[in-house]
Amino acid sequence: MALKNSQYYAIMREYEKTRMKNHDIQNARYEEVYKKLPEFKTLDESISILSVQYGKKLLNGDEKALSSLKEELEILRSSKKNLLLSGGFPEDYLEPVYDCPDCKDTGYIGNEKCHCFKHAIIQLLYEQSNMKEFPSEASFDNFSLDFYSSTQYDKTTGRSAREMMEDTLKICRRFIDTFDDEFQNLFFYGSVGVGKTFLSTCIAREVMNREHSVLYFSAPQLFSALAQTKFDRNNTDAKNMSDYIFSCDLLIIDDLGSEYTNAFTAAQFFSCINERLIHRKSTIISTNLSLESLADLYTERSFSRITSSYAMLKMIGDDIRIKKKLKHREDH
Repeated sequence: MALKNSQYYAIMREYEKTRMKNHDIQNARYEEVYKKLPEFKTLDESISILSVQYGKKLLNGDEKALSSLKEELEILRSSKKNLLLSGGFPEDYLEPVYDCPDCKDTGYIGNEKCHCFKHAIIQLLYEQSNMKEFPSEASFDNFSLDFYSSTQYDKTTGRSAREMMEDTLKICRRFIDTFDDEFQNLFFYGSVGVGKTFLSTCIAREVMNREHSVLYFSAPQLFSALAQTKFDRNNTDAKNMSDYIFSCDLLIIDDLGSEYTNAFTAAQFFSCINERLIHRKSTIISTNLSLESLADLYTERSFSRITSSYAMLKMIGDDIRIKKKLKHREDH
């Protein structure tokens, strides 16, 4: 994903703050050493004077000046090192201070982004995703198929809850692994508590860890944000959020149908999913609604867009949250 200019500059400003902070630390250390060891400052001044003197000689064509300078500087630096150690300071106490020694707090090693820059991107994406309230355990490492019964069957297809979830997981993994190369959308539907939000969160984490922008909204939050832009055109923050809703790499709309639905929300919903389809921006939608209810609430146009452009993934089973509580009680 190419970072927006605003995102890039936000990260670079943090690097600048880090460099200033570490520069202040180094200056404070110099002041500490000069106060305790006045002769150390004298040595530093001698090095500066010596460098200027030999610089003039080099400019005047003295070819031996450089080797003489190196010898004298080596003697002075050795004296500084011994003096520093005798004063109880570490040998590297006055070396430049870096949070990341690999890139020296620039964010780049040559022309390549440093690992710390990549980490900063992911942190920024998390902050902008609306997902901070989700627990860290919402990840595929903690996703268990044991909550999906092999003896509970879907009336329409005759397949078990576990079989359906095994296939859903394969599709989700493919969605993540091919995110850079293939345009895909997912639609999770099923009863309350079968893991739709958890699964969406797992996908979001994986996609963000690959440095893609993700935006998560419950359906009421989404329509509230879109309405704010519609009815308050002077609200810059709302306008920026609306732009981000349409342009982020992955938009997650959770719990569709939990919002108050009217002609306005139906029109906004169609506009949102249609624009993202046109610009090939992936979307994940989850709902407790049946497909019939979805068509009634959001118009045939929206329903048609979804059924033709999304992988329709039905999830069945008992409420996992209740199962977890019962298991917790049994264990204790």
